[in-house]
Amino acid sequence: MDHTEQLPGVLAIDAGNSKTDVALVSTAGEVLGTARGGGFQPQRVGAEAAVGALTPLVAAVAAQAGLALGGRPLAGHVSACLANADLPVEEEQLLAAITAQPWGLSSAVANDTFGLLRAGTERPLGVAVVCGAGINCVGLLPDGRTARFPALGMLTGDWGGGAGLAAESLWLAHRAEDGRGRPTGLARAIADHFDRPSTMAVAEAVHLGAIEDVRLHEIVPLLFAEAASGDSVALDLIDRQADEITRLAVIALTRLDLLDVEAPVVLGGGVLASRHPLLIDNIRTRLTAAAPLAVPRIVIAPPVLGAALLGLDHLGAAPEAQTRLRTHYEEPSTGAARPAAAFTKAL
Repeated sequence: MDHTEQLPGVLAIDAGNSKTDVALVSTAGEVLGTARGGGFQPQRVGAEAAVGALTPLVAAVAAQAGLALGGRPLAGHVSACLANADLPVEEEQLLAAITAQPWGLSSAVANDTFGLLRAGTERPLGVAVVCGAGINCVGLLPDGRTARFPALGMLTGDWGGGAGLAAESLWLAHRAEDGRGRPTGLARAIADHFDRPSTMAVAEAVHLGAIEDVRLHEIVPLLFAEAASGDSVALDLIDRQADEITRLAVIALTRLDLLDVEAPVVLGGGVLASRHPLLIDNIRTRLTAAAPLAVPRIVIAPPVLGAALLGLDHLGAAPEAQTRLRTHYEEPSTGAARPAAAFTKAL
């Protein structure tokens, strides 16, 4: 098959803090090439350098489609859902950097949470909350209206995610150990996990570089284990996270006038994808009380699917194209096309 006949289509990019997925998709929804690379951090290296680092991935998907960079654009539209595209100025800088590349006839940049949202919905309508390393929330309507938050962490009122839960757990454990806080099994669990005699020793090891900062995410499973054993401090922390996730979703639904209609609330990211009952059941209860018509679901599809679907939306592709695209990303053991709901797990 001459894949060039399938173009223009979509060059879909889902770039997260820890990994980047790229896919080249025809207007018929056929996946012509895929590639995966490392994290995307323009806040550290700058927009142009971060986008330039995507070139090997783009070249890889082009080669799979029998194309080469440097000639005609690879696709009619570049749909990029990017981590750290939190502020309008950041989106503008990243869009300019992508537009400067010979990848597509047109380009669009959105925060990567929009990719999560679109992957878990039948059409561009609903709200998504991601709770992974950090936390963020966006909402989208078919007419293009959005609801979103700055997502700059403590600077903009954000709390939670794996990094936040780990830091808070260590803070509470240390205060329990030295008497300033309530007793909690987190103190001993964290010390034992890092093979240190105390949480103070863990803190010293992190401060001096003997324990790398990136390992602190290992505290999150300890938090859930202590909560499951009935530890009140751990339970309170998970309750706070459930409250924060629900608040974000309800505010986004309200801003888009979706609170009184049936609308999906897509949940994703590592903390939520673990589907721990203590967190998920808490969120379900809170959403039922605050937004009874919301339809919560945990997305299990790769976010690059959402980026590609947003691109097909932009091109006005037929519904059959979206079905074909979803079929490509379904579990290998199945063969029939499935709707968006099949790429999620109901709460």
